[in-house]
Amino acid sequence: MSTIQEISDAYGISKNHLMKVVQQLGELGWIETVRGRNGGLRLNAQSSSLTIGEVVRATENDYLLVGCFSGEAESHRSCVIQSQCLLRGMFASALDAFFAELDKHTIGELSAPAPQLAALLGLRPVPVPVVAASVSHAPPLPVSD
Repeated sequence: MSTIQEISDAYGISKNHLMKVVQQLGELGWIETVRGRNGGLRLNAQSSSLTIGEVVRATENDYLLVGCFSGEAESHRSCVIQSQCLLRGMFASALDAFFAELDKHTIGELSAPAPQLAALLGLRPVPVPVVAASVSHAPPLPVSD
């Protein structure tokens, strides 16, 4: 678990901005938060299977490369070459390729080297939960009379 302050300091991100991001990720159900002295936040187990593309699509509201992508009439009127422009199609293909690449990778892949990343960022190491080994119990032996 890491605190908002630790993440803010490690990445040089505004604490206020990070609080908004954490709220958004929480609303999406992608993080767990724990209050209190040893509290903080972390990705929940299901989040590791999210693709990077899914995260970008859900958290970014404007990844349009040029104004004419918006589909709004105003942006079309402001472009004098709109009727002959080939760039819009190229940019659309590039954006599709961008998301296709992001969709190949998961959050789990990015967080795999967690101890090494934590050390680089000066974050507290995340303790690995201890899981009890399952014990197989054989059926009781018959009691002889």
